[in-house]
Amino acid sequence: MFRPLELFIGLRYTRAKRRNHFISFISLTSMLGIALGITALITVLSVMNGFQQELRGRILAMTAHATINHWNGQVEDWQAVRDQALNHPEVEGGAPFIRGEAMLNHASLVSGALVQGILPQEEQQISDIGGKMVQGSLADLRPGEFGVILGKALANALAVQVGDKLTIITPQTTVTPAGILPRLKRFDVVGIFEAGMYEYDRGLALIHVADASKLFQFPEGVVSGVRLKMHDLFQAPRLARDLANQLPEGYSARDWTQDHASFFRAVQIEKTAMFVILTLIVAVAAFNIVSALVMVVTDKQADIAILRTLGATPLSIMGIFIVQGITIGLIGTLLGLIGGVSLATHVDVVVPFIEQALGIKFLAPDVYLISDLPAQVQWGDVWTIGLVAFGLATLATLYPAWRAARTQPAEALRYE
Repeated sequence: MFRPLELFIGLRYTRAKRRNHFISFISLTSMLGIALGITALITVLSVMNGFQQELRGRILAMTAHATINHWNGQVEDWQAVRDQALNHPEVEGGAPFIRGEAMLNHASLVSGALVQGILPQEEQQISDIGGKMVQGSLADLRPGEFGVILGKALANALAVQVGDKLTIITPQTTVTPAGILPRLKRFDVVGIFEAGMYEYDRGLALIHVADASKLFQFPEGVVSGVRLKMHDLFQAPRLARDLANQLPEGYSARDWTQDHASFFRAVQIEKTAMFVILTLIVAVAAFNIVSALVMVVTDKQADIAILRTLGATPLSIMGIFIVQGITIGLIGTLLGLIGGVSLATHVDVVVPFIEQALGIKFLAPDVYLISDLPAQVQWGDVWTIGLVAFGLATLATLYPAWRAARTQPAEALRYE
């Protein structure tokens, strides 16, 4: 623990005097370098958190938090399975589905798609697809009318609009006198949705579950699985395991983190890489303190020698320069934390101002899925960044302070 003498002298050395303006300038640049590095690190990680949250929201608006399947791909008596799942206090809703791959044809245009049969009234409990409708509504899917709702990009690829007809061709075959032919059925386009995710807008078509049962030749009352929505989406992995253990043998449950594991893993790896890269920038600024303190030690050789002759111990001398380095690191860290949090929380104001001033658009809406920079400040990241930066700054003070403690009074005062 430092005594008041070490604290007083260490703080005094941080202020510029007539002889050491350059040293003070180096200390100032080190302080500002740490602050700018921390500001950049907090801002970038907050923007990445915002992107992750935005994309997760868009994905979960179209998919379920968990899905119950059977090993043979067919769930019989889905009502009983859903009711058993709904008995769990953390499960908010459930809906059946039938899913299969097919080719969609309109005029001379053909496109592959994932065709999903849903119950419109039940689907609204587990997804936000009803709020993504551009034309029509989920209620337009009625059993026996063979209506289809397409993603906007898929509708554009097939050049269809609401009211047009298209043909859905499935891999299942039908034996006829003319030979084995693929199954196909005419559908009316009754709606178009835009989820904001190309994966869904370009490759998903929705039909009524009763029509899907006939199209894919499912027995009556049999579906591909049951989709569930949880009260807390982050508890979905644990709840999915609990439900799988409660269901009869042959059933399994998958959660949304498994269905999109590669995507979220890639985002996390990118976030970690950015943290490491930007931390190196903070480290460079922090270790500028080494050069500043080495120059201070060289400049204060006579002062150190006089303090030693007055009875100061090497540990006291070391403490003086540790105080100086820690002061620079602490101020730089605090400035960086304040600047980073302020900038991250006002990205929605700063970025449009820069775009307007420069006359450019960073994220063009016709190119990128997200046209605005979202930001989410996570205080765990903020405190981690602050501790790492302050730790690096403290580490940078040890060598100059140790060198100052080794100063020999006789050698330092020889030419004074």
